[in-house]
Amino acid sequence: MLLKGRKGVILGVANKRSIAWAIAKAAHDHGAELALTYANDRFKESVVELGDTIRVKHYFPCDVARDDEIAALAASLKHSFGHLDFLVHAVAFAKKEELAGRFVDTSREGYHLAQDISSFSLTALCRALKPLLERRGEGPTGSVVTLTYLGGQRVVPNYNVMGVAKAALEASVRYLASDLGPLGIRVNAVSAGPIKTLSAAGVQSFSTLLDTMPERAPLRRNVTQEEVADAALFLLSELARGVTGEILFVDAGFHAMGV
Repeated sequence: MLLKGRKGVILGVANKRSIAWAIAKAAHDHGAELALTYANDRFKESVVELGDTIRVKHYFPCDVARDDEIAALAASLKHSFGHLDFLVHAVAFAKKEELAGRFVDTSREGYHLAQDISSFSLTALCRALKPLLERRGEGPTGSVVTLTYLGGQRVVPNYNVMGVAKAALEASVRYLASDLGPLGIRVNAVSAGPIKTLSAAGVQSFSTLLDTMPERAPLRRNVTQEEVADAALFLLSELARGVTGEILFVDAGFHAMGV
């Protein structure tokens, strides 16, 4: 029970195939008390339906592009939990038309949108939830985990503006780790290999990425949501109390290989 008695909020649960949902299940199985968010009423029913299967009691709206909703989330979490032990940021978005063709053709609007939702939202959430997460040497560390992808470090066809947003997200992890470390808050990311999720479906030629992994990755296979969730569980727990500013790859070793 790595998270027994700990309280956390998870943003980004979309459906039963989402990585955020796998993390929620793993955290619940290890004793955590959870809150889940939904972007708007259109997603509320599906999030609540999933959460109820693991006895989640707290659901809050949060459009991460709106500072007022982030502030409201912080207030609701303080009222419900008093404090937080962890935050899981599994939120990303880019317009579908930006995930095709060439990056050089990215629109200004599409660039700003991808950066706002996929990268800056982590900083905005950390700023708002910092008072609930900080420890200052008292008890277990607070932990923040976000999700990234190799496309933030290398060119992946059709990943385009999302790859640039993930690069900014990974840089944010390092800067946030530096800023929040003195408060006893760790900030890390898990870089998952390609997995069939709702967001991945928007990337053209995604099936090619899935086919490439078993051919080139050292483990000769793709990874699962559960394997990514286990890595996130490690980073959320005190087993990783000395780890911050890290990008942990869970991609069957693909990132280590040359062309």
